[in-house]
Amino acid sequence: MSGIVLFMHTSLDGFAAGTKGEMGWIHVDQEIFDFGAERITKTNTALYGRVTFQMMESYWPTAAEQPGASKHDKEHAAWYKSAHKVVLSTTLDPSALTNTTVIGKDFPAAIRQLKAETTGEILLFGSPSTAHALLAENLIDECWLFVNPVLLGEGIPVFKGIKEKQSLKLLKTHVFSSGVVCLYHQLLHENK
Repeated sequence: MSGIVLFMHTSLDGFAAGTKGEMGWIHVDQEIFDFGAERITKTNTALYGRVTFQMMESYWPTAAEQPGASKHDKEHAAWYKSAHKVVLSTTLDPSALTNTTVIGKDFPAAIRQLKAETTGEILLFGSPSTAHALLAENLIDECWLFVNPVLLGEGIPVFKGIKEKQSLKLLKTHVFSSGVVCLYHQLLHENK
């Protein structure tokens, strides 16, 4: 059985984006790209909410072919093309998508089945609303949070709607030269 890993940037005060979805405050550089790629390339399944998926689809399929494409653009574009993509959405048309599964209304059962049938981890990239929905159903197993040294004051929270205490176990930390800190936690599902 596979586990779902939440892979998200956050402000120090716990926001995944600004009030209008702004993400310009997120610090990324080659050091962070290389660190993330080491984990990302060990899996072949990506999970997204609709908004994040559409943002990814608008960039990654052709990123490697653009003039001046970076090492990261080339490597992640190749991974993105080969990865099986799963999207939580009630509005996307799956027939228009390649190598993509769209999960709609009965997502908890579908995600449990996906976890049972997938070899390796399933990485949930960003997608705070999807993260909130999966956390409410105890479907996220680990969190890789990239804590950026910035305070937003308000915005879209990383964690929302938690109805009861969820304990986590810190497995690893990594401090980048930029001041970003990766916190890697396992969620302890005591109530399962």
